[in-house]
Amino acid sequence: MGLIGEIALQFCQMALVVILAPAVVGLVRKMKARLQRRIGPPVLQPYRDLRRLFGKEVVLPENASWLFRVAPYAIFALTWVAVALVPTFRTGLLFSWCGDLIAIVALLGAARFLQALVALDTGTSFGGIGSSREVMIASLAEPAMIMVVFTVALAAGSSQLSTVADFMAHVGGLRVSFAMALVALIIVALAENARIPVDNPATHLELTMIHEAMLLEYSGRHLAMIEWATALKLLLYISVIGCIFFPFGLITTGGGGPLAYVLAIAAYLFKVIVASLLLASLETAIAKMRVFRVPNLTGIALMLGLLGTLLLFVSGGL
Repeated sequence: MGLIGEIALQFCQMALVVILAPAVVGLVRKMKARLQRRIGPPVLQPYRDLRRLFGKEVVLPENASWLFRVAPYAIFALTWVAVALVPTFRTGLLFSWCGDLIAIVALLGAARFLQALVALDTGTSFGGIGSSREVMIASLAEPAMIMVVFTVALAAGSSQLSTVADFMAHVGGLRVSFAMALVALIIVALAENARIPVDNPATHLELTMIHEAMLLEYSGRHLAMIEWATALKLLLYISVIGCIFFPFGLITTGGGGPLAYVLAIAAYLFKVIVASLLLASLETAIAKMRVFRVPNLTGIALMLGLLGTLLLFVSGGL
């Protein structure tokens, strides 16, 4: 396939994730409502919310600096670039060779740093509380994510997601280290996306909210960009889990015909729907834990990631 075809495929991947991301949030909300015997909002409600926010006037805090206005666009761009590095329906896309899993962690870390900095910029008490809690959780979630990266990179011989997906597609049998890495990555995904049991995105209870506390001063298109970036981040973790541990349906670098691409996109949408159902079931079955117990949960993820890495050092067959 020529350069124009590769650029077109990369553009399709980036357009797919940015359009699909709000639907994932709407799907999780709808499934949670149905599991709780409620009708719930429509799946397309996040798109309506984004359209409404883009049409509203922006209200800026009195003490906000230029960073407050720039940060939403920078956070959205960093998250979108990170998602563009993840193979969704095909490995070996044009941008996938520009960065690996460590680059994705760095991009998400930069977006988090900006968000925490902007929350402090306004000088409000809720912004300070939200920033401190976000950084506290990230201090354990990011090392756990790095341990997961080391585990899969040691086994595949590379931290490139395309290489890892190709390797995992040909691995036979169950490996204990991969099972540990999968559980650790799920815990990290829950913590990084502010989902139950770490945080509850559906409430604004002052004493317990973490992520939402940093967004209270935002409005209009600025809030829309951050909400869209949050949905992209959730889809990113679903895509990473699907790419590494469930790579079925992915087209390899060799490519295929139009039917192969349709089947690959259908397989990717199937993974997203299943992951949304599992997330909705988990959030319905368990309650939010206290903030000071969150380090225990992220600490478990860190230890599982570390044990998975050590197992690969001790015995490559595990």
